[in-house]
Amino acid sequence: MPFSLIPDRLFDRYTDVTPQLLRTLDIRLLLCDLDYTLAPRSVPSPDSTLRQWLADCKAAGITVKILSNNRSTSRVETFCHELGISYVGHAGKPGVRGYREAMDGVAAVHTAMLGDKLLTDVLGAKRSGVLALMVEPLGGPAGAWNHVLHLLQRPFKWIAKRRCRKL
Repeated sequence: MPFSLIPDRLFDRYTDVTPQLLRTLDIRLLLCDLDYTLAPRSVPSPDSTLRQWLADCKAAGITVKILSNNRSTSRVETFCHELGISYVGHAGKPGVRGYREAMDGVAAVHTAMLGDKLLTDVLGAKRSGVLALMVEPLGGPAGAWNHVLHLLQRPFKWIAKRRCRKL
């Protein structure tokens, strides 16, 4: 299994990952982390921007599923129910089990993972053979540990930015 902490592409926020870009990359399934990727953890319900982005993805033929390590299934269930999308909770990222379950027959070459953390989202995507897309955390990193994690991510993000400029 590949081991890499360098995302394939970097974005400021999830809305920068357009359905047009995903279609260009031949992505049919977009797995997304929830907390700090699609909404700050403090936000209890999806907003209109997220709803529109998901509708645009669906109209482009792209299936979006949540892949979350969130310990609270009620938060993920509530969010996904309101959005009308499915999810895999307690995914065990960066392990591949949750990715395989969420992919449900879709080939890795047609799948991408969108998240805000290298050690879970990006590493899990790389280990699963899917495109690793990374965003800055919505609402910024919360708590001392997340600040440390985001500082540690800087060199890997710098490498990814240099590689993306060459594309």
